[in-house]
Amino acid sequence: MGAKKKEAKQKPLEKMTAKELREVAKEIPDIAGVHGMNKPELLSAVRKARGIEETDKNRADTSFVRDIKKKIRAVKAKREAAVKAADEKMSAILRRRIIRLKKKTRRAA
Repeated sequence: MGAKKKEAKQKPLEKMTAKELREVAKEIPDIAGVHGMNKPELLSAVRKARGIEETDKNRADTSFVRDIKKKIRAVKAKREAAVKAADEKMSAILRRRIIRLKKKTRRAA
């Protein structure tokens, strides 16, 4: 009979699992560090490599959380210096600042 072969349709990127996205990203030579990425990072990298524009609806901003965590590390270092210098007032201020930043990361996630 005249059976036609259907083209293998690919799932939309948003519906793919992180494992499937890694396989797709491995085939693209422009993307490096595939195994260290999470799903939102993989989605944005694959879209960028394929030339698909990211809208607000499908964009995930994980760099925001990473920036906050960098700030937390910097403030923790300042707090350690304040504790060693026996500056209790500055130590308390920095401790509260760290707590506020941690709350921001939890809300963002």
